[in-house]
Amino acid sequence: MKRELRLTADGSHTLYVPSLDESYHSIHGAIQESNHVFIREGFLEALKPSMRILETGLGTGLNVLLTLRESLRTFTAVHYHSVERYPLEKGEYGCLNYEMLISGLPERIVFKIHDAPWEKDLTLDENFILHKERSDFRTMQPGGKFDLVYFDAFAPNKQPELWTKEIFSKAYGLLNPGGILVTYSSKSIVRKELTSCGFAVEKRPGPPGKREMTRAIKR
Repeated sequence: MKRELRLTADGSHTLYVPSLDESYHSIHGAIQESNHVFIREGFLEALKPSMRILETGLGTGLNVLLTLRESLRTFTAVHYHSVERYPLEKGEYGCLNYEMLISGLPERIVFKIHDAPWEKDLTLDENFILHKERSDFRTMQPGGKFDLVYFDAFAPNKQPELWTKEIFSKAYGLLNPGGILVTYSSKSIVRKELTSCGFAVEKRPGPPGKREMTRAIKR
């Protein structure tokens, strides 16, 4: 998959995929978007002393970095399971500027995340374990239950196969009661499919450049 490095409005990098005409993050700010959608509306809402998080789409690793920062700040033990079908090459993740913009992270953490072996637990911090699965949400087998799902696939019109009732039913089954799924998309079809699976669905204020996002809670 061909990808091009792009600078977003908050000064942080994203990657652009010409074949999809789609970016990994909002052009209005990659860090701003991820922090708003996945940390503020997800991690901090689901917060408890020990958490299991499932992410669809490791991508640039930005969500891992922001979650690690919050884990360190809140003294929260995290087991983070991320699935990715098209991992970045070293020449791509080596150019990302996140470590210059996100304070409080271990040195060269971006390399440690992306260089980590697949299908094995990696300790990023004594209270933070990362497990990368070379797969996608349709075929993954993460094992166990989760407290929070970061649903971060490409947009529904770009990757429609990952925004279906079948996929959301799988996510529902993987969540503990009261568990949360967050995504940047607020399309009516997304909310409809989530509701049909049994989620209590909320429209939440979106990040810069986007009016709304979605948070869904397992009843």
